[in-house]
Amino acid sequence: MNKLATMPSVSAAPDAPAKPALRVEHPGMEAMRMFLRNPAAIAGMAMLLAMLAVAIAGPWFHPADPFEIKAAPLTPPFSEEAWLGTDYLGRDVLTTLVYGGRATLLVGAVAALLSVLIGITLGAFAGYYGGKVDAALMKLTEFFQVLPALLFAMVVVTLFSPTLVTVTLAIGIVSWTGTARLTRAEFMKYRGLEFVRAERAIGARDARIIWKVILPNALPPLVVSATLAIGAAVLFEAGLSFLGLGDPNQMSWGLMIGSSRQYVLSCWWAVAFPGAAIFITVLAVSLIGDGLNDALNPKLRER
Repeated sequence: MNKLATMPSVSAAPDAPAKPALRVEHPGMEAMRMFLRNPAAIAGMAMLLAMLAVAIAGPWFHPADPFEIKAAPLTPPFSEEAWLGTDYLGRDVLTTLVYGGRATLLVGAVAALLSVLIGITLGAFAGYYGGKVDAALMKLTEFFQVLPALLFAMVVVTLFSPTLVTVTLAIGIVSWTGTARLTRAEFMKYRGLEFVRAERAIGARDARIIWKVILPNALPPLVVSATLAIGAAVLFEAGLSFLGLGDPNQMSWGLMIGSSRQYVLSCWWAVAFPGAAIFITVLAVSLIGDGLNDALNPKLRER
């Protein structure tokens, strides 16, 4: 009788526990997390928000005419009549500081936005199309780069009425060259990559490739450039107002410094307080720009 040899049964190995799927963090969230971990950037954001809050909400809590004579001229700071003193005409420095911040910050933000829009548009066309388009637009960029920006803005404001609109347009027209060159470099880097060639292969129009395909990938350095442009525009506006080329009907920090510069020894507070406001604003914007650069630059993020 043949006995079948029974093979020992091999039990199946228990299934290994499934490894949890790796959670891939969105680049935007990672950049925000890096930005929020930067104490200098947070400090700059807090300072800028404080300046904006004072400029926007200050007139509601402190309604007054910045050109009104409130007390005796050259009243020192921390007096009962005026907390921050009065200028050589007797105008309240606190009131002029609050209302002047509106004009200065508004001109700085709008002029920076205008310069960024011009620079991105011209730089995108130059970097994407190349050839004769690139050569022509770079010649235009070089012309505005060698042109004395302050002198050109002074001529524009002098030829037209010195209003906030004129000052804003003058600053925006002379401040776009750096953004244009940066945009051109980014577009030249991306235009030959696979995802751009794939868009061309499926028949996508140039406008779609420029604005919806390449530009979103080129935005990180442009965001940093736009942030720093605000600080430069604030300084530009202050310089024009200091020279007497700002809007005389709108109080601004530059106008405060320019109108009191002859009395700086006897009325230092009328120059020091608006100067400190300009310094804090530009410093805050610079800190935010550095923080955005650290957060959006992949090479710096890996450190």
